Amino acid sequence: MKNMKKLLFIAIAIIGFSTISFGQTGASATAKTSATVITPISITKSVDLDFGTLAVNSTNGGTVVLVPAGTRTPTGGVTLPNISGSPAAAKFTVSGQASSTYAITLPTSSITLTDGSGHSMSVGTFTSTPSGTGNTGTGSEDVLVGATLTVQPGQVAGLYTNNSDLVVKVDYN
Repeated sequence: MKNMKKLLFIAIAIIGFSTISFGQTGASATAKTSATVITPISITKSVDLDFGTLAVNSTNGGTVVLVPAGTRTPTGGVTLPNISGSPAAAKFTVSGQASSTYAITLPTSSITLTDGSGHSMSVGTFTSTPSGTGNTGTGSEDVLVGATLTVQPGQVAGLYTNNSDLVVKVDYN
């Protein structure tokens, strides 16, 4: 019996000093899930790009720079006679989520204007206001686009129009 008491005392001591551990088999947490749909961005043209009336002498070509504000500057042998024609920068309206910024992408290659009889001029170096990035403000913003028209010496008289469109792209930042 004395041995039994000793064994019982040792067993109680071992159990008392040992730590009982229960293994963790898993844990979980929850999270809410949400998504916000915003107004799609869109762009519409309201005014075409128009360099207006111009003349060029037979020996010197030149350019007409039409800035987004709508003013023109001739270079070289190009003059801007005050005859019919209303020069205008292209105007696009961008609509979308209010107070959102967006990137503006202008053409990187030239557009060809032709008179339908085999004569052509080139339009390139596109610029815009705003430039690079815009902001929809209260939900829309106008983007004005200008460019440079290259005129050859002795360019044949006529109405020149584009074979390829002036494409302006916008996308949310």
